[in-house]
Amino acid sequence: MEAQTQSDGAPGVSLETVGDATLVVQLSGAWRLQKNVASVSPMQKALETAHIRGIRFEAKALSSWDSSILIFLTKVTELCRQRDIVTDREGLPKGIRRLLELAEIVPEQEGAKQATDPPSFLARVGTASTGSYISLSEMLHFLGEVTLTFVKLVQMRARYRTADLFLIIQECGPQALPIVTLISFLVGVIMAFVGAIQLQQFGAQIYVADLVGIAVVRDMGAMMTGIIMAGRTGAAFAAKLGTMKVTQEIDALITLGFSPLEFLVLPRVIALCLMMPLLCLYSDLMGILGGAAVGLWMLDLSWTTYYHQTVNAISLTALFGGVFKSVTYGVLIALSGCLRGIQCGGSAAAVGEAATSAVVTSIVFIVAACGALSVVFHIIGV
Repeated sequence: MEAQTQSDGAPGVSLETVGDATLVVQLSGAWRLQKNVASVSPMQKALETAHIRGIRFEAKALSSWDSSILIFLTKVTELCRQRDIVTDREGLPKGIRRLLELAEIVPEQEGAKQATDPPSFLARVGTASTGSYISLSEMLHFLGEVTLTFVKLVQMRARYRTADLFLIIQECGPQALPIVTLISFLVGVIMAFVGAIQLQQFGAQIYVADLVGIAVVRDMGAMMTGIIMAGRTGAAFAAKLGTMKVTQEIDALITLGFSPLEFLVLPRVIALCLMMPLLCLYSDLMGILGGAAVGLWMLDLSWTTYYHQTVNAISLTALFGGVFKSVTYGVLIALSGCLRGIQCGGSAAAVGEAATSAVVTSIVFIVAACGALSVVFHIIGV
């Protein structure tokens, strides 16, 4: 007989060999996680030194228990399974037997017992590189499919609902005017205020109109509108398409023979391409008015003087360049939002992640496109 003794009230395990091949495991005491869980080392040693063919559990002296006894019995069962030893659980309480059976019904996931050590630096770099490659491949595939969809649109073969297009145009255009008005006006005020402080030192405060007009028309109007629409509309596109992906509405469209790119993506790209130039022009006007408010209030300039100075500073080339940038930003916002929405996972949390990713992707692309177009315009002399 081999026994593992514990202090009073502590979990106890005693081992007794009956006959030549049966090991009786007697459990006693209070098995609680707050106390030390009994070790399976004596069990393992007994199984290695004796020719045991069966194990029987006895729990008459067991006073109370929780999941700690399940951990012990699971380890013992694993040892028996490795050695083809039969286990008899009739001596255990009914609740313990049911929990053990329930644990054995659910299969263990592959790799669940692997080490939980953090991956090495090279492993993290490799994982990030592989993820970036897969993301780039999916993005290029999506752009190719969207290009083919626009070819169908030119050939008058694309299928989408005109009513949906007008609804999206309303959401992207008129409903965005309040936030565009506020942000553009404040940006104009800030630019004029910062410029006025510096130009007043040289008595050149009249050139605040030139500063605000050129900056807003060439870059800031289009960029601010793009950032606003990325946070407002791009995220909405991703959230809506992601929700449709979660509720399997996109799968239903495919089953019915409709292309999600034609039915869902194409109207959104068209709507933003149509509304972004108009919103950009409106943003330019609000930014100039913001600068005029500072000029009239802080610099004591007359409205006529500020107006003529602004008109003389702004050229049609700069105006059309800003409008062209806004169209480019609109395409990037629509494609980023739709791409992240279609890539959305199958859970509610994935919808939020898709919306966040759409905003981040859109803003990064907008800033990169702004820099690239500025260099191109400088080279061609625009």
